[in-house]
This record gives sequence, structure tokens and C-alpha cells, in this order.
Amino acid sequence: MATHIINKTEKYEEMLNKAVDKALNRVFGSTATGIIYTHLENNYSLKKSEIAGKLEIFNHAMQEYLNSGAAVVEKEILESFYSGLGLFQRAELEGPGNIEFVERLRTLMLQ
Repeated sequence: MATHIINKTEKYEEMLNKAVDKALNRVFGSTATGIIYTHLENNYSLKKSEIAGKLEIFNHAMQEYLNSGAAVVEKEILESFYSGLGLFQRAELEGPGNIEFVERLRTLMLQ
């Protein structure tokens, strides 16, 4: 049973990391996405492959780096992750700077 949970968690983390990458590339393009990943690693010790496991750090970093633009990225990430799970729901967030983004992703990963 524990192995099943670990495998499911790893699968969802991989799906979320892909959703983040897809959303960043869609919003910013590949060059700027590379710059964002470099910024995350250099300033927050957050590697691309670790984002799903460190959502609070990622959310904080995006809020600091992109300010109000973080809300656009969060929405894209949620919609991409929903789509990967076979859910077709529009992502609506209360506003930038809240923890709702992280909570929604954690909830989806636990299902």
C-alpha cells in the first residue's frame, strides 16, 4: 500500500512539474522560462524537478519575481495540471499573493 502511495505521489509530482514547464513556456517562451528556472535555482535553491515537492517556495518565488504577473502563471499551471488529470475546469483564483494556488494543487495531488 505504501509503495502505491509513493508511486502515485511521484506520478503527480512529475505531472505537476510538466504542467509548470508547459505553462511557463506558453506564457514566456523558452528563453525567458530558462531565465526563470535559473533564478529559482540561484536565489531559492529550487531545481526544476523539485517544484512540485516545494510548492510554497515556488509560489513565494513567483510572487516576488513576477509580482501581479504571478497570477497569470498560476492560472496557466492550474489549467495545465487539470487538463493532465483529465479535468476540464477553468482555474479562477481569488487574487495574487494568496495561498489558494498551493492549496488547490495539493488537493488535486491527494486525490
